[in-house]
Amino acid sequence: MNRDDRRRSAAELMDDVAEAVEDAAEEVGDAVEDAAEAVTGRFQRFREYIRRNKLLNTTWRIGVFTVGVTVLIGGLVMMIAPGPGILGIIVGLAILATEFAWAQRALHRARAAAEKAKEKAMDPKARRRNAILGVLGGILVGALVIAYLVVYEFTLPWNIADYTPWTH
Repeated sequence: MNRDDRRRSAAELMDDVAEAVEDAAEEVGDAVEDAAEAVTGRFQRFREYIRRNKLLNTTWRIGVFTVGVTVLIGGLVMMIAPGPGILGIIVGLAILATEFAWAQRALHRARAAAEKAKEKAMDPKARRRNAILGVLGGILVGALVIAYLVVYEFTLPWNIADYTPWTH
């Protein structure tokens, strides 16, 4: 077998492998789609079963309301405390939106407001202004720290003559 034949056979082998990979990827994609449809179908059937029974439906809605409001309140608390507050609010609204139309409207308004804020944040003038304000704020904080250290005569630890806090 000469060199050209080996190159041709290697190229053919690579084409065969590429075809096999494409076929496998297509089959995996189909399997994932089928699984998603099966899960969605099961949930829809389950939800329809619950909707038919008034007591179960009321219990389900109370549970969704409780979980959604808890997550929403957690998001509101995280707006003040450390944590992903906005994410908590959006997830809480999304949970509530699965059962309540008012929550769907609120979630839609929140998404629209987030889009507007994103567009505003990406505006070059606003970005430039925010960068300038950030640098000026940093310089101001640095100047205040230096002024504090000068006024209260900050002494570095290695310049302390006798550091024995346990003596009176």
